Amino acid sequence: MNHPIELSPPDIGAYKSGNTGVDYVYRFDSGKPGPNVMIQALTHGNEFCGAIALDRVFSLKIFPSKGKLTLAFANVAAFARFDFKDPDRSRFIDEDYNRVWGDEALDGPRDSAELRRARALRPFVDAADFLLDLHSMHEPCRPIMVCAKSEKSAAFSRRIGVPADLLIDTGHPAGLRMIERGAFNDPASPKTAVLIECGQHWEKSSADVAVDTTFRFLAATGCVPESVCRAHYRLIPPPTQRIIRVTEAVVPQTMDFRFPYMFKGLEVVPRKGTVVATDGDRVWKTPYDNCVMVMPSLAHLKPGTTVLRLGRYD
Repeated sequence: MNHPIELSPPDIGAYKSGNTGVDYVYRFDSGKPGPNVMIQALTHGNEFCGAIALDRVFSLKIFPSKGKLTLAFANVAAFARFDFKDPDRSRFIDEDYNRVWGDEALDGPRDSAELRRARALRPFVDAADFLLDLHSMHEPCRPIMVCAKSEKSAAFSRRIGVPADLLIDTGHPAGLRMIERGAFNDPASPKTAVLIECGQHWEKSSADVAVDTTFRFLAATGCVPESVCRAHYRLIPPPTQRIIRVTEAVVPQTMDFRFPYMFKGLEVVPRKGTVVATDGDRVWKTPYDNCVMVMPSLAHLKPGTTVLRLGRYD
């Protein structure tokens, strides 16, 4: 299904040179002790609400009052080929940039446009104490903060204060995501990473969510004063935040995979045993009452790629 494109991709050409020796990557050092904070946009080239948020940070000349702040536009090669007539084409060039963050991929012999970019950004990612990865979703859905498998990421998301739904999931069978890399995935390490799904890719509201979350994240890390960030909040935070725990990822094995109907994001299926997908002879059913349908989408259907997560609210 094609969705209306209400946002225009920002012009990021002015940021190409960076100031780190890596194109489209900037690091600002306060000169004072404090956290090493990183924000990344354009993990996928067609998810540009995050680039709008970073452009906003640059235009406002936001700098850290303590510690360091790194701002990175990731898959700029994919973003450069964004086409309003075929917007999904710019998701990546060769492979998903957000599935290559394991050492076996980064240090292995394989080559792709995304691996080359990830290898260039790895030193910044590994140096970060706090990392925010800005994303959006193909199907309409309220925002979700993805906390990987990490309780510490969920706790940090409560400090950020948005959004209402916090997701602790099972990872991706196709490869390691950036927020799961190294110390981010170690419960004993204070290093913490979160990924915000800001809404449908091209809804105007996704840009508001991206900007709002970016400034709340900066305030929560302490690298930019909350008094500075508060002036740029755009949304009212939810009265409560709830954790959704994923218990099963639905991963097609064939191109015959089908949903019985197109689920809405975060739809709650009330009855245990309800059929939610078929794939040839394989049938997926809800494993419990009040099962949450997390990010259902057939837009990128292929064997081995997660198209739905089954979860439950705490």
